[in-house]
Amino acid sequence: MDRDRRFESVFSKKMNAGKRRTYFFDVRQTKGDDFYLTLTESTRRFDGDGYERHKIFLYKEDFNRFLSNLEEVVDYIKTELMPDYDYEEFDRRHDEWEAQEAEGGADRPPRVVHNQQKTGREVGENDDTLEKPIPPPTVEPTMDEDLSW
Repeated sequence: MDRDRRFESVFSKKMNAGKRRTYFFDVRQTKGDDFYLTLTESTRRFDGDGYERHKIFLYKEDFNRFLSNLEEVVDYIKTELMPDYDYEEFDRRHDEWEAQEAEGGADRPPRVVHNQQKTGREVGENDDTLEKPIPPPTVEPTMDEDLSW
């Protein structure tokens, strides 16, 4: 078997997560024609010099227990630690970004401005308003140029 064949993805999903983080879910094949999953977090370094990568290799015998434990701890955070948090906020932002990109107009997800009206005015003490300029959005780096790993 060709050594490089083991490292080729049989199936792959990429998930952008913010400005500096990207997750990759890759199904890979073993020498014995079995399959496993690699979960990779790729984070752009602060100095702008490349990316840091962290990998988890997940094998079929661990799929069910891994998924069960992951769901349990995520549910614990959502229901016990942060029950009032709007977890769908980021799904909506990503859906908006994908819709804009489909129209050819966006190269980044829309920003969320907490505690501000769309006018850029923030409510201050005693219901006074404070002018607060909204800074221009930053462009999210892409991973397309460095997929050699």
